[in-house]
Amino acid sequence: MNEKQPFNFAKLYRRIALIIYDVAAVIAASYIAIVMRYEFSVSQIPEHFMNPVNRFLPVNIILTILIFYLFKLYDSLWAFAGEAEMQNLVVACVLSGVINGVGLQLFKTQEQAVPKSYYFLYTFLLITLIFACRFSYRFFRSQKRRNLNKDNGISVMVVGAGEAGNIIIKEIVNSHYLSMRIQCIIDDDPNKWGRFIQGIKVVGGREKIRECADLYNIDQIIVALPSAPRKDLAQVLEICKETNCKLRSLPGMYQLVKGDVNVSRLRDVEVEDLLGREPITVDIESIIGYVSGKRVLVTGGGGSIGSELCRQIADHKPAQLIIVDIYENNAYELQQELIVAHPELDLRVLIASVRNTRRMDEIFAEYRPQIVYHAAAHKHVPLMETSPNEAIKNNVFGTFKTAMAAAMNRAEKFVLISTDKAVNPTNIMGASKRICEMIVQTFNNKYDTEFVAVRFGNVLGSNGSVIPLFKKQIEAGGPVTVTDPEIIRYFMTIPEAVSLVLQAGAYAKGGEIFVLDMGEPVKILDLAENLIKLSGYRVGEDIRIEFTGLRPGEKLYEEMLMEEEGMQETANRLIHIGKPIEVDEDVFFKQLHELNDAAKAESNSVRRLVMEIVKTYHPATEEANV
Repeated sequence: MNEKQPFNFAKLYRRIALIIYDVAAVIAASYIAIVMRYEFSVSQIPEHFMNPVNRFLPVNIILTILIFYLFKLYDSLWAFAGEAEMQNLVVACVLSGVINGVGLQLFKTQEQAVPKSYYFLYTFLLITLIFACRFSYRFFRSQKRRNLNKDNGISVMVVGAGEAGNIIIKEIVNSHYLSMRIQCIIDDDPNKWGRFIQGIKVVGGREKIRECADLYNIDQIIVALPSAPRKDLAQVLEICKETNCKLRSLPGMYQLVKGDVNVSRLRDVEVEDLLGREPITVDIESIIGYVSGKRVLVTGGGGSIGSELCRQIADHKPAQLIIVDIYENNAYELQQELIVAHPELDLRVLIASVRNTRRMDEIFAEYRPQIVYHAAAHKHVPLMETSPNEAIKNNVFGTFKTAMAAAMNRAEKFVLISTDKAVNPTNIMGASKRICEMIVQTFNNKYDTEFVAVRFGNVLGSNGSVIPLFKKQIEAGGPVTVTDPEIIRYFMTIPEAVSLVLQAGAYAKGGEIFVLDMGEPVKILDLAENLIKLSGYRVGEDIRIEFTGLRPGEKLYEEMLMEEEGMQETANRLIHIGKPIEVDEDVFFKQLHELNDAAKAESNSVRRLVMEIVKTYHPATEEANV
């Protein structure tokens, strides 16, 4: 049983106060209008003009209060009043003016006609008086909040005086809960310079950012440029990050289209915003035709690459999506996400290890996937250097068993997710992935399934990548650790990499190693410095950078293609095909058998055996060579 709510006396008192004010406003408007008609000379007002006003006034008061009630002028929260409340107020006052005019006509005699200008003056005065009452509270409340935030608020600069910027500025200015104070607005359009938005001045273009950051003691810069080209956005952010201010931005143009632009949608500026290139786009139609209506299985589906594969596959309407992962927490989270996003999807989430032959055979026999994406792997280079046998068991023979299950159950395509570290590897992880590529190439010659590999570099934000590590180190106050000042890597965002993997799969005919164009390589030191600056800190003063030396198995740079592979173009300029390398299959499978026995026996000979299989594998450490 619900408890009876206590009577709201505060609301009653506010209504009574507003009604008393409105009664006074009607009286004032009625008499001031006639006084204004005679230029404030009361002695000049004929008595017969005043008589109808006096006689109709009580009726006018009652009818006006009733109209105001019907238009909810006593129920609105005037502290947050906007366009709708303003419209109601004007319409109610105009209606009161019309009724007043009609009433005065009924109460007059032929010689007592009130001057026509009176009706317009009355309506104008009533609107003015009611508006002053209703919106004055909002004005004084805003001023009070600004005074309270004057000393402890966050000084903000907004870059972008377009529609998105206007929405953000309006919300910050009007919100009771935000302690931000917008000091100035930056926009490259000269037509906007010197003009005001919500009382905030547009002070100039991007060249004014550094100057105004110092002049106004800016703490935070909000970049509201959702539709700007990536190159222009990167240039603006390059300027902003030199101010040592915290940077925040809107995610993108689609937020503006969906009407989702507000302060809660602001996010911290990420390093990928500084890459200065447009997001990679793919031929969606080719992917839809390739995935749509098919049963698709993804191993390692709970990982950073695997989970994004599952999201994009789900968008393309597969007949069934089977997710296989050994870690149940990630798998469960992805399952719940996809259930909400795609309630119509036939989804199966299975906990299994790719190292378990019988389990993989059972899964493939039951679900008969037509397309397989094999993303399950140990990928952390230093950890695999200290546990090489686990890299072999999971990466090499997990791939072997999954590929065999796919071939035996007549899957149409098998796509291996490989890595640039497979090229001239200096670590056991890269070498193990090179063996995986050799497995799928040899399987493609033996079975009807089309086996291919897709090779790409680092993805921003993936599990084990440097970006999450740097963020944690910055949050802890530093230092940020970089292995070597000259180390470089190729980078791509997870969604970009996965969309290219999907399109490469659509291109696959069997036996190819697809190589994704990762763009220009990036210095890890530059990434660290940019991330520190984007977080609002000064490099070397607030957060220092430490060089720790290359880790076991780590290279200064990664290569995308082996020299003997060559390179062939595809319809997508960002996807290339490496020519398959000839492999003596009989020798290769014999070597695999020996490697499997050594790994199972936890033998120390694993690295030597891998070097015999992968001729380009040269361990980086003396200990590894031994």
